[in-house]
Amino acid sequence: MIETKKSGAKYSAIVDISEKLKKLKDEGNDILFLNRGINAVINIDLNDVIPLIDFNSPQIQNYPPNSGKPELKNAINKSFFHNTANIDNIFITSGGMNALDLIFKTIKIEKICVPSFYWGAYLNALKINKVNYDFYESFSYVEKNINNFKNSAVIICDPNNPLGNKITDNEILTFIEKLNKEGIIVIWDSPYRKLFYSWEDDDFLKRLIKFDNVIISESFSKSVGLSGQRLGFVHTTNKEFNQELNINLLYAGNGINAFAQTLVEKLLNTDEGKKAVTDFQNKTISDISKNIKFLIDNNLLVNEFYQNSSPIGIFVIINKSYDELLKYGIGSVPLGYFSQMPKEEANKYSRICVSVPSEDFMRFFNKMI
Repeated sequence: MIETKKSGAKYSAIVDISEKLKKLKDEGNDILFLNRGINAVINIDLNDVIPLIDFNSPQIQNYPPNSGKPELKNAINKSFFHNTANIDNIFITSGGMNALDLIFKTIKIEKICVPSFYWGAYLNALKINKVNYDFYESFSYVEKNINNFKNSAVIICDPNNPLGNKITDNEILTFIEKLNKEGIIVIWDSPYRKLFYSWEDDDFLKRLIKFDNVIISESFSKSVGLSGQRLGFVHTTNKEFNQELNINLLYAGNGINAFAQTLVEKLLNTDEGKKAVTDFQNKTISDISKNIKFLIDNNLLVNEFYQNSSPIGIFVIINKSYDELLKYGIGSVPLGYFSQMPKEEANKYSRICVSVPSEDFMRFFNKMI
């Protein structure tokens, strides 16, 4: 008999929903998959980028450096930090989930606080790593109860998953500055931001790394549509944390996929790559905007969640239940999976992904309307 260590984490209910919807699709039903967390307006076109990669090179076929390829880290420094970071503080990871897992493994803290509307994987990853967790309702709630957050870390996700709401950068930076002065750690996990901002003009992360107590978790899954390549990175300026993170990174994977690193480096560094990223982002943002406007115009958006913020992310919350939407072939996830609200109340609403072709989106919703 094999005895098993129980983590207390659960297999994703969202995956289970995906499997049920796929079965309906296989049975001949017309299904719009809005339950998924991927950009599905278009795929990024890599036809002009792949020829730039020599698959027979040692850089592809041998083990990559443990913390990541220097060429990629330099490209990240230029694109994300405007060349103001030290690349020794950048650690390449196998996607955003792996980045968070490594952070949770490495950090020594009393508890980690997640937003009251949260990505469910936060809680399961924290359980697996035996890290205590709590919730916070808003920035103002943290500020009013600042002493309760000492010896804690606070996760910020903006635009948020599941709400898709965007708080102003000035409000975020002011809040982080207050936490930094109190010695409270911030884990910045916002993989959707770079989809919506010009990489040349967006200096947010450049401004963020001036704070000593900030750990950045990033991913290329959403911003360039490469969820299948599983590539992300961690950045912080804390030397002791970085030393232990580097050890954990080594024994978690013994180096991150060399092809994925080379591919993303070409996207960031070459004219062909930059064009592919720009084309992907422009079309994706355009259809997301059309879909959100459609929901607003038809009174489907739950306005109470966007009183002091703007809905721009790849997700939004609408005032229809999972079952109501499924009658019209629309896949979704009940809000109860992402919230501390009472399930009965939360599940009147659904989280949907709005990053799908606007023609398909409107065709399905017009049936319901």
